[in-house]
Amino acid sequence: MEYGLPSSHALNTVCLMGYMLHYVLTYGPCDGFMIATGLSLAFMLVTLIGIARVYLGMHSLTDVIAGISFGIVILAFWLVVHDHVDAFVVSGQNVTFFWASLSLVMCFAYPRPEFPTPSFEFHTAFNGVAFGIVYGVQQTYTRFHGPEAPLILSHQLPLLAYAGRVLVGIPTILAVKSCSKALSKWLLPVMCSTLGIPTVSSCYVPALKPSDIGGGSGNKDEAKQAGGYLQRVFSLFPQKAYDVDTGIRFVQYAGLAWSVVDLVPVIFTHLNL
Repeated sequence: MEYGLPSSHALNTVCLMGYMLHYVLTYGPCDGFMIATGLSLAFMLVTLIGIARVYLGMHSLTDVIAGISFGIVILAFWLVVHDHVDAFVVSGQNVTFFWASLSLVMCFAYPRPEFPTPSFEFHTAFNGVAFGIVYGVQQTYTRFHGPEAPLILSHQLPLLAYAGRVLVGIPTILAVKSCSKALSKWLLPVMCSTLGIPTVSSCYVPALKPSDIGGGSGNKDEAKQAGGYLQRVFSLFPQKAYDVDTGIRFVQYAGLAWSVVDLVPVIFTHLNL
């Protein structure tokens, strides 16, 4: 039911641990002990994730090896281009419009599974997080994310202040995620209906579940008349209806990421954290 090769868990772990190690060694203390410790921890985590995927029966050894290999290639590519991407996000022109367009393309370009799987849901969530981070950082880089930002557990941000940030920040992020989901569950179906875009919902909106729509030719005729021009445009595409859950999931995770890089730092400023 899901895609086997490569193992996305192994791939993502290589990329995440590799870039975290690069970041720590670039901006933190860098000596032989730190390098050995970081490499050991990264190697151990990647190995444990790979063993776990085989043990749980989710992947074969070939899938895991392919995931690690793809991860190394992607990590190496990212280490070459990440400074250019950062520069574009921070000071580029029309960044938000470009990334919104890219996110839309990525949502539709992803191969749809024959049956519902977590893979497509994770893809949409990652896509939303990336857009939320880019939008938030692009708006607030000079205030909160520049080189002068305090490092965790440094003299600029001691343990007590860090604990205060965690106690304030985590509930705020979860609240924004919940509110974004509730708002999008109400707003997106209304917008799609107004624009005449045919939609279904696999779980979030019970009234739009596939078994509940398109029951008769009269309903179809009414929908076609109400949709007007856009309805005729969408009728040219092979897909009969679009899953509104994709948009809802994208909005809630974009809201979550935006709150991390924009809203929460504003709250910290007001609370002197």
